[in-house]
Amino acid sequence: MTLSQPKVQHIQGIILLVAVTLLWGTTFPLVKETIHDLSPGILIAIRSALAAIAFSLHLRTLNFKLVRDGFLLGMILFASLAIQAIALETLSANRAAFIASLNVILVPLLGQLFGQQVRRGMFLAAGLALVGVGVMSWEGGMLTAGDFWMLLDVLLYTSYILLLEAVTCNHAPLPLTAIQLVVMTVLATLWAIPDLMGQWDGICSNYLPLLYLALVTAVTTWLPAIAQHWVSASETAVIYTFEPVFASLFSFWLLGETLGIRGWVGGALILGAMFISQQQTNSTGLNGEISAQENILITASEPLILSDEIYLDFSLHNHEVNIETNSLEKIPVLVNSISYR
Repeated sequence: MTLSQPKVQHIQGIILLVAVTLLWGTTFPLVKETIHDLSPGILIAIRSALAAIAFSLHLRTLNFKLVRDGFLLGMILFASLAIQAIALETLSANRAAFIASLNVILVPLLGQLFGQQVRRGMFLAAGLALVGVGVMSWEGGMLTAGDFWMLLDVLLYTSYILLLEAVTCNHAPLPLTAIQLVVMTVLATLWAIPDLMGQWDGICSNYLPLLYLALVTAVTTWLPAIAQHWVSASETAVIYTFEPVFASLFSFWLLGETLGIRGWVGGALILGAMFISQQQTNSTGLNGEISAQENILITASEPLILSDEIYLDFSLHNHEVNIETNSLEKIPVLVNSISYR
């Protein structure tokens, strides 16, 4: 048996997700600045509405499952953006970005709910990450409300990554993105109605940042829906660790923010925990359960009729597994979707 992955598509997915983290990195300082003039509800309503308009043409072909999945994703994404905006009212942009990167730990941990095996080392990584957050928080005194808001945001976005991985293979990216943006717009508008008229001056004075944030919202909602066809949730979370790096660079450039010694030590602990978590995820994947969208060539002694998803119980120690038959001719069978347990 020869295991192979569509390398080109996988690399494309990684590039798209890195681009997402780069764009996210630019939004932290912008949100930090505009939140002084606009309420979180107004900010999210405008950026979501403008983004939804750009994708409105893709709402023509809908079905129940698409609407259901898009609605759930849109609700989670709205809650994540709202809580992030609230957190940035009392939290520096670069520290918020580092805390947000904790989803690299939570994605494989919460993945247990879907039957994934997690080694003990993963809990070591989680503890190390929590220590890192604590060290970073001490830099500005005790834990603040902003720290707790960002931790809640991490939990929400972790759920978003896992849910997106589960549903993205069932829907086209553009309609799925359009529904999410519409849901976010409706929820944010309901939240912002009491403040809408009183903040018109702030809207006019920040129209350029709002236009840019709308563009980023549209692109960063669309690209993961494409990329997670080819990149797993755990690997996606690891790629997202580029976000605090980009956020710190842009916060330094645009806001003049810096992290002190404790901040850098805490950030280093978090990044170390991320590295450990990825190593543990890879080890678990090779020796426990693997779920992948791969092209797998199986050599069999006779024609096989396979369903869309099959389960094989064995351990993989490398990417080259050979099965030979001595008496019968081998017939290759291509399987497009496979899970191992």
